[in-house]
Amino acid sequence: MAPTSPRSLALTAAAGFGLSLLSALPAGAHGFSGDGLTAGLAHPLTGLDHLLLLVGAGGAAAAIDSALLGFALAGAVLGAAFGAVGGTLPAAELLAALAISAMGLLMLRRGQPSRLAPVGALVAAAVAIHAMLHGQEAPGQALWWLGAALGSGGVLLGSFALLRRLGDAWLGRLALVLCLAGAVLALMPAV
Repeated sequence: MAPTSPRSLALTAAAGFGLSLLSALPAGAHGFSGDGLTAGLAHPLTGLDHLLLLVGAGGAAAAIDSALLGFALAGAVLGAAFGAVGGTLPAAELLAALAISAMGLLMLRRGQPSRLAPVGALVAAAVAIHAMLHGQEAPGQALWWLGAALGSGGVLLGSFALLRRLGDAWLGRLALVLCLAGAVLALMPAV
């Protein structure tokens, strides 16, 4: 089944709609960091936007270049530090949602020549925005941060390895789901 067939597009739209319904559930994403190592480990799996962003960053690395994993790590560290010292950005929640769509758009560029620096900067910025929000809510919770770093690293590397093996058809489908899911999450506060 080709990723652009009508059936594939319908399945992708259905998956995106399902993800948007899940986004209405408490995801534990921003505004609550929990306590301790276990809460930090669980967050990448229970925070829907966190999970989607990490899968998208892993997918972008699988589609374009594994060096993007390093850019994602740098973005996470810088964003968390910026948030922990009180840094903020206007419309950060909206930007965090749109960052998911940005990862989907990058994945759609698979097979096209790309200069690594601008693509890497986009991945780093997308991850940094999300990490900044967590830095604001958990500046002194070292065990939570350790758990979140381990859990996030596992999701990022796991999605990279899996998507690299699954190939272009799966990357294309996931890219469309991420584009749609990011847009839905961005529009949720307006509804």
